[in-house]
Formats: sequence, structure tokens, C-alpha cells
Amino acid sequence: MYDLNKVGEQTYYIDCPTNLGIYVYDDNKVCMIDAGGDNEAAQKALDHISANGWKLEMVLNTHCHADHTYANAYLKERTGCKIYAPGADSAICTYSYLNATYLYGGFPPKELDNKFTFAPPCECLPFTPDVLPNGMKHLYVNGHSFEQLAFGTPDGVWFVADAVIAAETFPKYKISFLHSVKEHLNTLEKLKTLEGRLFIPSHRPPLDNIAELAELNRINALEVAEDIKRFCADGVTIDELLEKIFAEYKIRLYVMQYALVGFTTRSYLAWLQRRGEIAPVFEGTRLLWKTVTPE
Repeated sequence: MYDLNKVGEQTYYIDCPTNLGIYVYDDNKVCMIDAGGDNEAAQKALDHISANGWKLEMVLNTHCHADHTYANAYLKERTGCKIYAPGADSAICTYSYLNATYLYGGFPPKELDNKFTFAPPCECLPFTPDVLPNGMKHLYVNGHSFEQLAFGTPDGVWFVADAVIAAETFPKYKISFLHSVKEHLNTLEKLKTLEGRLFIPSHRPPLDNIAELAELNRINALEVAEDIKRFCADGVTIDELLEKIFAEYKIRLYVMQYALVGFTTRSYLAWLQRRGEIAPVFEGTRLLWKTVTPE
């Protein structure tokens, strides 16, 4: 772990809990993709950069989640590099308390005050294509966050962030974190036709073909949607629905999981409602979510 792996003439990645991308341009400048989930990972990256006589110029955050952005402030303080993230995600990197706030849907409880939700605040600029080194590409792979970017290098290597999760994790993480189910499904269709030589997700080893994994992720998301419709057949409150989800997928209940799964479940409900497949029903003082029966 934390090895510098060369995967192209100018492209490297560092294998760690959140894989980090390294693209070397103009002989010795470095564009780093994601900052790392803690300062230790960032320092390991800086050690590799220094050992090779390179200089960190910029960090391109794929999205705002703290396991990707925690070390932004550390890297900026140590090197003076510029920090970028897409759209609304750049605001959350700058005002990092927003991450736990929107996840929980209110002022967060103390259990969410940790490095997985609270990255140190850091001035983060909104990404624009003109900041990319010559030859680099970007692709919006939204769904997992408000906005999410994949970055491609001239070596044919794509860093695809959390657009896909490893299929072997489905039994444990059947319902993975999503902001927009619609955008997630659109992204998976994009990935199935994305041309590249190597694809590096954030939380699994690289693969030379991403189409199959993208399709497995699509099938999994649709299976979760069908399960939710089944759970809502007789009308359930959100907590009753979560109880069914935790039991069905054998998820251990604690505050962080309640927040993560609750957020994603609400995203599924919103998507299914907009499709006319689930509707909110008021029963006295209770809001129920009920599957719409075709006429």
C-alpha cells in the first residue's frame, strides 16, 4: 500500500484506501487526482513526488466527500498548490461542515464528527476545463455526489472516482451511497462506451475494461429500486422502510450507517416518485411512501 505505480508514460497511481492519481506534465509538474482520506496518505504522495524531483501544482478533487478531500488543506499548506473540485462540491470542500449537514439533513450529531464526514476546511476553486494540463480530459460522472468528475490522461488512463463500486462488495454494500439515482444510471451508460486503456476507480484495483463492471452496477441499482418498491407495497414511513432495508441487506445499524443509507434511500424514493412508481400518502400525522399500483 502507498506504492507509486506507473501505468503510463506520465501517469501513476498510489494504491491506498482512496486511490490517488499522479499525472506528470511539463517535465516536473504534478497534477494530483484527489487529496487522500487523511494526511498520512497525502504525505506518502508528497514523499513520492519529492523523491522524483517533481513539484505539486494542483489537486483535482473528483468530488467533495472527505475520503477524497481530507488532505486538501494539508497539501495546500505544505506546497501552495491550487485545489479544485466540480461545481457545488467545491463549496463543500471550502465549507466542509456542509458535508455532514446535508448528509444528516440537519445539524449533525457527534457521531458524524469524524474524518469520514468532516474534512478540514480549505479554499477550493470551482473546476473549469481550462485548468487541465494539456492533453488531459474530463468527464462528468454525476450521481454519487452533487457533481463528480472522472479525469483522463494522454496515456489512456481514466480515474473514475466513485462512479462504480467493486461487484464483490455488493453482498456487504448492496445499497451504495447515491445523491441522484437518475444521474448515476446515466453515468453508468457513459462508462460502458468510454474509451481508454486503463480505468482506476477510487476503491478497487485498476481494470482494463470498465463496461462489464458498469453494467453490474446498473443491475444492482435497479435491484435496489425494485426492493424498495416491494417494501413500500402497503405504505411505510421512512423509518419503517429503513428497518426493512437494514434487515434485508444485513446492514449493522449505527448512526453513520443510518445517515448514509437514509440519505440514499430518500434519493431512491425521489427518483421512483418522479417516475410515478411510488407516491407519498398522508395518513393522519404520518407520511407514508406507497408503491403505485398500475391500473
